Amino acid sequence: MAGLYLLAGINHFVNPKLYLKITPPWLPYPATANKIVGFVEILLGLGLCLEVTRSWSAWGIIALLIVVFPANVYHFQKAKAKGRGVLLTLLRLPMQALLIYWAYLYTR
Repeated sequence: MAGLYLLAGINHFVNPKLYLKITPPWLPYPATANKIVGFVEILLGLGLCLEVTRSWSAWGIIALLIVVFPANVYHFQKAKAKGRGVLLTLLRLPMQALLIYWAYLYTR
């Protein structure tokens, strides 16, 4: 899981357009929000690597997944309106619950 969040966080900086496309228009300063999310993912991914910070990092990941959920809903709505990528973006929504559960396993 640590590798997943490290790579995702780095990708926010390497490929910001990917994330900016799915950022809801009501979110102020989307480029800054993208960098913050990327930094937080890197930090939490690193925190999972250390036993002393693993539980806190897992709770942070759970919070982050909840915070970014509206972007996933927006991405689904956008895909639905365009008629492209609907199934993938729809499947991504319940996947958030699985990711939250996976992170929860590290909170103990």
